[in-house]
Amino acid sequence: MTDLSQIREHMDVIGADGVHVGTVDHVDGDRIKLTKKDSGTGSHEGHHHYISAGLVAGVEGDKVRLSATGANAAELFEEEESGAR
Repeated sequence: MTDLSQIREHMDVIGADGVHVGTVDHVDGDRIKLTKKDSGTGSHEGHHHYISAGLVAGVEGDKVRLSATGANAAELFEEEESGAR
């Protein structure tokens, strides 16, 4: 697993397919909290989402690259606070 200390605020989170998934707000334990501006629409709008650190394939410059594609990562988002999907 990638050393989460390498992940900084405002880094882009990119799926394995190069698709933008979100922007890092901060690291919260073993999860990456994304900014609200990348929350999506509908029931997701205005909520922070989290990505499990287990999905991080690596950190390259100012990008966090995931092992999942952008679409798959979005399906694995965890909602704020509860950690529920």
